[in-house]
Amino acid sequence: MNLKSLLAASLLLGTSLVHAQSAGSIVVYGGAAQINPQVESGDLSAPSLAGTKIDVKKASSFVGGVTYYWTDNISIDLPIAVPFKHDVMGAGAIEGVGKLGTVKALPITLLAQYRFGDANSSLRPFVGAGVTYGRLFKPRATPVLSGLTGGSPATPTTLSMKSRIGTTMEVGAAYNVTKDWSASLSVTKTFIKTTGSLSTGQTIETTLDPVSIKFGIGYRF
Repeated sequence: MNLKSLLAASLLLGTSLVHAQSAGSIVVYGGAAQINPQVESGDLSAPSLAGTKIDVKKASSFVGGVTYYWTDNISIDLPIAVPFKHDVMGAGAIEGVGKLGTVKALPITLLAQYRFGDANSSLRPFVGAGVTYGRLFKPRATPVLSGLTGGSPATPTTLSMKSRIGTTMEVGAAYNVTKDWSASLSVTKTFIKTTGSLSTGQTIETTLDPVSIKFGIGYRF
């Protein structure tokens, strides 16, 4: 390749990235995420063995979303996910008893993001902050929970977990492959608590504060 061809190719590449993430752009993306709760459990209320706690395990799912560029540097992100299914395990005084149940989680989040660099930069780190409504639904108890709380096959113990609102912080980066296609990786931490309730009348307060890792491929419209 001669010098003239090399310069032409460089100019073409630079032109293709211009305004890849500029004001008014809308990026639709899809990918996957993992949510890893950083659990701090209170004790199950009486009657129960002292120090009875729970743990909530990590879960993965498919995610997507829409990002709107309000300015070249400020964007609004609305992630959309398939529900995550978490195992609820015994902890504290009942650690080792196994799975107490499962619960589905659907984080509904709205983030304001600040993106560093110019609109035509190939790599753009960003930070974000926003709110999350953590919807917890379809809890399912196991026979292990009934056995610990005096339930029976005829009247098994059931559980529920309250949905709550929390704040979310984010750090990540997006790489513009072309002016329309991009790849992004981000880490978020959400500060949120929940209250678990059993059909026996017992309750347990739990801090979840999950850390999430998300990867996505986006297309700009």
